[in-house]
Amino acid sequence: MRIPGLIDPHVHMREPGATHKEDWASGTAAALAGGFTQVLAMPNTDPPVVDGESLALAAQLAEHGARCDFGLYLGAGADNVSQTAALAERCAGLKLYLDQTYGPLRLDEMTLWFEHFKAWPKNRPLVAHAEGRSLAAAILVSELVDRPLHLAHVAAREEILLVRAAKERSLKVTCEVTPHHLFLTADDLPGGWGEVRPRLGTQVDVDALWQNLEVIDCFATDHAPHTAAEKASANPPPGFPGLETALPLLLTAVGEGRLTLEDVITRMADNVRRIFGVPAQPETWVEFDLDAEHTLSAQGMQGKAGWTPFEGWQVRGAVRQVVLRGQTVYQDGRVLAQPGYGQRIKL
Repeated sequence: MRIPGLIDPHVHMREPGATHKEDWASGTAAALAGGFTQVLAMPNTDPPVVDGESLALAAQLAEHGARCDFGLYLGAGADNVSQTAALAERCAGLKLYLDQTYGPLRLDEMTLWFEHFKAWPKNRPLVAHAEGRSLAAAILVSELVDRPLHLAHVAAREEILLVRAAKERSLKVTCEVTPHHLFLTADDLPGGWGEVRPRLGTQVDVDALWQNLEVIDCFATDHAPHTAAEKASANPPPGFPGLETALPLLLTAVGEGRLTLEDVITRMADNVRRIFGVPAQPETWVEFDLDAEHTLSAQGMQGKAGWTPFEGWQVRGAVRQVVLRGQTVYQDGRVLAQPGYGQRIKL
């Protein structure tokens, strides 16, 4: 079966600064293995992407290593409000970290939110990591300054119901949900293995996400790899690898009747293009076998993490071939694209 190349609007490639966790070559190999031909990378690297110099460095590294096409976010910081608008056309969007996250970009002062929202061009995406009351406040600020807002990784019942209420009032709000928040609860992973932001919820939260599927615009992996040794340590960092498990999990849900294939394509291609202004890729598609049954395992995966929160899960649906701009870049478990084949998306 053939579908368009998928787009992940929320990945962490860890380069520069933490290439033992992931780099552009390994992370985009994982993307291709998962059926993604375009990825949008978050700015909380080391150094973070917050100005022209750090954006140029991130772009140089991506152009050298990426095997699939890519875009780069700019991070909203405490002292870069005056610089962001001038860089907007070169970025996938502006990312605002309004709650606890990995890295130094958290914005605690709401006055800074206002400044960033007002300075950013109306025609470019604003993306917020916001949870609970912060999510409600972010929606309010976006309405007060008349800016569209995309909410990253909505995870809780109260959050998805708030998104529903905002949409029912025609507010300019869109949102994404991750597979790990759709399929896992806090009881499923012990200790540091379950550390992720937003945190895994209860079965009530998971059920609420499925019950409100129609207000979820995108499925995004929030691919945020850390090594198995780091996750098993006394101070485990938050985040899961996800690029290679997202599509099999969602295709399994298709096979179970919980989703349709059109639901998947809409939320992993069509809506991402609409919200982020991502252009179509010529001669690009993914071939998969919806009936192929297999067991998810970190062994043989392309990413560097060396573990998956879905280890041992039985799934249906396997990527067989990925064609990007007319070239076969993935075939039956083998990544054929070389580092540097990926192109920066013209947003």
